[in-house]
Amino acid sequence: MLDVSSNRPNLPPEIGRRRTFAIISHPDAGKTTLTEKFLLYGGAIQMAGQVRAKGEARRTRSDFMQMEKDRGISVSASAMSFDFGKYRFNLVDTPGHSDFSEDTYRTLTAVDAAVMVIDGAKGVESQTQKLFEVCRLRDLPILTFCNKMDRESRDTFDIIDEIQENLAIDVTPASWPIGTGRDFLGCYDLLNDRLELMDRADRNVIAETLQIEGLDDPQLAEHVPEHLLEKLKEDVEMARELLPTLDPQAVLEGHMTPIWFGSAINSFGVKELMDGIAHYGPEPQVQSAEPRKIAPEEKKVSGFVFKVQANMDPKHRDRVAFVRLASGHFKRGMKLTHVRSKKPMAISNPVLFLASDRELAEEAWAGDIIGIPNHGQLRIGDTLTEGEAIRVSGIPSFAPELLQGIRAGDPMKAKHLEKALMQFAEEGAAKVFKPMIGSGFIVGVVGALQFEVLASRIEMEYGLPVRFEQSQFTSARWVNGDRTAVEKFADANKQHISYDHDGDVVYLTRLQWDIDRVERDYPDVKLTATKEMMV
Repeated sequence: MLDVSSNRPNLPPEIGRRRTFAIISHPDAGKTTLTEKFLLYGGAIQMAGQVRAKGEARRTRSDFMQMEKDRGISVSASAMSFDFGKYRFNLVDTPGHSDFSEDTYRTLTAVDAAVMVIDGAKGVESQTQKLFEVCRLRDLPILTFCNKMDRESRDTFDIIDEIQENLAIDVTPASWPIGTGRDFLGCYDLLNDRLELMDRADRNVIAETLQIEGLDDPQLAEHVPEHLLEKLKEDVEMARELLPTLDPQAVLEGHMTPIWFGSAINSFGVKELMDGIAHYGPEPQVQSAEPRKIAPEEKKVSGFVFKVQANMDPKHRDRVAFVRLASGHFKRGMKLTHVRSKKPMAISNPVLFLASDRELAEEAWAGDIIGIPNHGQLRIGDTLTEGEAIRVSGIPSFAPELLQGIRAGDPMKAKHLEKALMQFAEEGAAKVFKPMIGSGFIVGVVGALQFEVLASRIEMEYGLPVRFEQSQFTSARWVNGDRTAVEKFADANKQHISYDHDGDVVYLTRLQWDIDRVERDYPDVKLTATKEMMV
């Protein structure tokens, strides 16, 4: 995917200072808290909102949906831009909950690197592993943050071994924890020979740093109790002998991950991680597209939609398309060609995000993520260019794993329901299938929690109470093949056939046997569990 070879030209300074990355983790590893602290260090917010504080204070900045605020979980990916030193960070926060993994998968197509957050007590969990596999498919560079070291956590070598074994990636420690749980004092910064001490009194205080001359410096004994100092010296000596040293090129190629230890809730270890992203994270990369790849240093602007969020502002029924700029220097008011419809679009009010706060973007560069408010013209997978017909490839749509019928509480409002469902289908929040025979719709999602989110959003945003009903179908497959073969197949299997919101033919199945039968009886059509988001 990425061309990280050294023969690439130097990027213009504005593009070269961009770092666009996503944070991935299992739910509850502390991803949203880490996001908050990033914003705190970037000077974007004065005080990080505690995810679990009381009342209004618990509203974190990156969760804007009512349901996220009520439950304290992230269910929709949000984007934030802020400056850190001379760098510009574009951070995409993804839902950790496995029921929203499709949103996360698509988000990973729009970033150049990922920060993997793991819990010091739990190590590598199932959802982390799944997301890691997606990063691996795309060769994304990964930086790791081991969180919650101020609680009882596992042995540092155990954690590193588990990452190496489960994820088959070399791990190199960038810092080393001193003590764990109640005894956790801070970390020894292995890259810069510094002692970082944690302040437990105030969670928004940036850690105190002492520059020291290696582990034999007598200053260490003044700050670290003797038994912890002995263990630190032993551990670091062992780590330096047994574990690989940091190789920036191997990190960029996705073969090695540096790991930092800390406690996001206590603002500890976060600044070191951010320095690591700035120094070892990739600058904007070449984007795969058809018929040719797009290089970030190209003069002409191009970008692609990786997410659509409806009703971010409930008063205006707006839809915002999140666009990752792949090349060029974008200025407000530019006319860009919408490649799918071949129509020009004047981008007059693009926005930059700071969580749910937004400001007008006067300009943006390759690597940035901007929001384009629109009324449904832009869909996931759309490419915008200055005239050239290029189409960014590799943005997947997955077959849903759960299917249910949906009905409006008030039968007179069936038309309104159709409009709401189409909107959510375009947003990628759910698959909506219209059966060939009979009325009504079938909604498909990846995880059960999405049904709740959907019902809650339809009620809040459209004032429509809805109910879901059991469906006889258990999975869906897109039907591909020669047009006449697909039509013949659809006519012969009407009771199984539906159309998705793009009008593509979908075969709804009850059992694996249905799929096997089609493969046996209809060799000229192909059933697929994914389709690329494009037209």
